[in-house]
Amino acid sequence: MNLNCNLDGPKVAVIGAGPGGIVAARWLLRHGCYPTVFEASASLGGQWNGECRTSATWPSLRTNTSREFSRFSDLSHAEEVPLYPRRDDMLQYLDRYCDRFGLHVFMRVSTAVRSICKEGAQWTVTSVTGEGDRRETFDWVVIASGHEARPQVPEVEGLGSFSGGLGVIHSAQYRGADRYRGRSVLVAGCSVSALEIASDLAWNEAREVISCYRRQRYVLPKLAAGIPMEALLMTRAAAFSGERLPLEVMAQTLSGVIDGLAGSPERYGARKSDLDVMRAGITQSQGFLPAVAEGRIAVAPWIESVTDDRVTFADGTSRRVDGIVLGTGFRPDLRMLDPALAQSILADDGGLDLCGATFHPAAPGLACLGLYNLVGPKLPVLELQARWISRVIAGEVGLPSDCEMTVGIAQAKEQRLMGAEPMMNATAISFARRAGLEPDLHQFPKLARALLFGPMVPESFRLQGPDALAEAPARVAALAKDICGLESGTFTPEEVAQLDALGEASLL
Repeated sequence: MNLNCNLDGPKVAVIGAGPGGIVAARWLLRHGCYPTVFEASASLGGQWNGECRTSATWPSLRTNTSREFSRFSDLSHAEEVPLYPRRDDMLQYLDRYCDRFGLHVFMRVSTAVRSICKEGAQWTVTSVTGEGDRRETFDWVVIASGHEARPQVPEVEGLGSFSGGLGVIHSAQYRGADRYRGRSVLVAGCSVSALEIASDLAWNEAREVISCYRRQRYVLPKLAAGIPMEALLMTRAAAFSGERLPLEVMAQTLSGVIDGLAGSPERYGARKSDLDVMRAGITQSQGFLPAVAEGRIAVAPWIESVTDDRVTFADGTSRRVDGIVLGTGFRPDLRMLDPALAQSILADDGGLDLCGATFHPAAPGLACLGLYNLVGPKLPVLELQARWISRVIAGEVGLPSDCEMTVGIAQAKEQRLMGAEPMMNATAISFARRAGLEPDLHQFPKLARALLFGPMVPESFRLQGPDALAEAPARVAALAKDICGLESGTFTPEEVAQLDALGEASLL
């Protein structure tokens, strides 16, 4: 038994043993709660566990965020792990994390949750194993089953009758390029998974790769001049600017930055993006645009119809293909929830109506963790959300009021209508503020440049308070230098002028 476990603390059912469920269990234990983690698969890992039935990864997959952003604040990757970890590296990391905090004992693998319903002040969770059903009551439920739980399949005329020899699959079913060698493949979608699969096929001897999508997103590489893109773009300074500048000014600024770092997609031979970067959207792939430029990938507008093995596109052109891969996204799976409650949370557009992506006034005692898309690294954000949830359950910070939740839900709907996916840095800061975890920059003058303009590494949220790490200040300074070449220290006169222009000096 974990020595930090409080048998008398709030009992919390955590649904899913992927990164979100694992980090939730770690922080629930830290704050005096008793977690029980339910996992339908035979082992932990979620998306990073290739044996998990809902995993949407393939063996050769690498992370699209760098090593220092693909982890939690308490544990680094092993030294031999490359800058962009492989799937098995991530799985080993999560297993080591569970070992470090004694989490395995709280996990029930091969245990699927059948239903979750509110009965009085508690929640009843019905789970099923090979030995039959089991009903248990909990004070809280944390749903951490992942945003990628249910593949979304678009409605396309004739898609169900496609006769190409390799058939139609969703990107969640893609397991590598081998079966597509020497064949013609259509990859539909412009998200990270769609572009990475198209690139994987193009660089692994598919005869023809066609990438089609409704809108051309701006495509960022993983690295620029050897620096991970998230370290360049997703800083505190950028998030603070986004809070103060008008949306149209931020969009223009971001468009200029992206153009300087990656260039417009049409320069590579891809389609033209909307000039409004917020409307166009941002995605990431190191190999996609170069493969388009070299003619390894052809691009086309969205699918109009499918007849036998011929795909007709919105511009009237058509191609015969052997297989279709649908990289058309996912949605969370809330089918285990009481139907009336699930209906309250699920929005018509497939999103979730939640305050701060976490709580709903109709579901006291329920929290959702990680059930959202995000531009940029996700693990550090999952950790901050888990810390917020844990502090709420432990009574250390207050739950948002019903009024605050109503306002938060309205804001979430507005953001979805705009089509803008949340950025990692802004989301991380939002969770940190709600949980009282964002560092007071006045207290760290020697880290000022690193904290505002350097990479927003997980340790930057462990500088103070009851969960402070003694080594965090040194780690923040060292990683700013190692990743970006940014020396620690107070601001230069030029930086102070920049901050004054944004009204940032008041924060310091």
